[in-house]
Amino acid sequence: MHGSAEVVGAGVVVVGSINVDQVVTVDRLPLPGETLIGTSMTLLPGGKGANQAVAAARRGAATTMIGAVGDDVHASAALPLLVESGVDVERVATAEGPTGLAVVSVGSDSENTIVVVPGANASVDEEAVARHAEVVSRAAVVVLQGEIPVSGIERAARLSAGRLVLNLAPVVAVSAEVVRLADPLVLNEHEGRLLLELVAPEAAERLAGRDASKDATGASSAAAPSDPSSSDASDVSSDDDAAVVAELRGLGVASVVLTRGAAGALVSDASGSWSVPSPRVRAVDSSGAGDAFVGALSAALAGGSSLLEAAQEAVRVGAYSVTTAGTQPSYPGVDDELPSTDEQVTALDSAAADGPTAESPATEVRA
Repeated sequence: MHGSAEVVGAGVVVVGSINVDQVVTVDRLPLPGETLIGTSMTLLPGGKGANQAVAAARRGAATTMIGAVGDDVHASAALPLLVESGVDVERVATAEGPTGLAVVSVGSDSENTIVVVPGANASVDEEAVARHAEVVSRAAVVVLQGEIPVSGIERAARLSAGRLVLNLAPVVAVSAEVVRLADPLVLNEHEGRLLLELVAPEAAERLAGRDASKDATGASSAAAPSDPSSSDASDVSSDDDAAVVAELRGLGVASVVLTRGAAGALVSDASGSWSVPSPRVRAVDSSGAGDAFVGALSAALAGGSSLLEAAQEAVRVGAYSVTTAGTQPSYPGVDDELPSTDEQVTALDSAAADGPTAESPATEVRA
């Protein structure tokens, strides 16, 4: 175990991955089979779990990290920013073998590709999570992602007695029961569709039929870019993504947050559904922006904010994070000035956002 200040019953407990990011910058991302000359290479701490823990701690939440690093030389590079940010890492185990590694390529347009080798993260399974059952069950907010074994995700979800922030990134085959425990379920627009294909194929078919119908009439069905950058998202309709949110709510999920990059986020819970705009910023590196959003959202929820209020802060944190290079080093503290927007939160059309209609019956889900 790795020592730091004891934080029992922390406001936010993150169960997830810890990586070292090998970040290579290039003028543009390579095509399949193509070799390019990179302009720089940097090793940085990363992993979706660690990123979200750092983001939550920097936004003022008492945060505990449960995960694992390897017994290799990369382990020492994986933890410093967690510790520096005030995250309790006592429950980070050391496993035999390599620390998780993410190979990140970042183009001059701030777009990125990421290949993850799990390494020690593969040891964060059901048994490993069960060793920390008391800490998980006492957390105000438990945060999970898709970079550890499914058994570990599901055990942590079932142990959670507080609020469960389930960020299925990447989308993995968790049970429909666990998906329904989320409050909120956090996905981007692409992951939302993938999850429906996995657990609710009938809903995915409805969406596919909707998209085909729009294409046939010449309407645009383009999705927003996946980073909250300076690109113009004003022409991107929220209708298609609102339909995804409606289908996800139709699974029986208490609340859903669908991130849409430069177009902000869609938020839906029992009190209503809204489109939350993102500030426009000049993007340098979009990697880790989604994790900044999730960490900030979780910190705000642990602090007593409503889901809508938490999402309004999280889009600003996500936008801040893309203005400098790297993942964890780019996350703002509580004293940093966040970008703002003049655009207003708008309520979504109730028919599109509240769930399947009479013509689209409640979704049957796969366990």
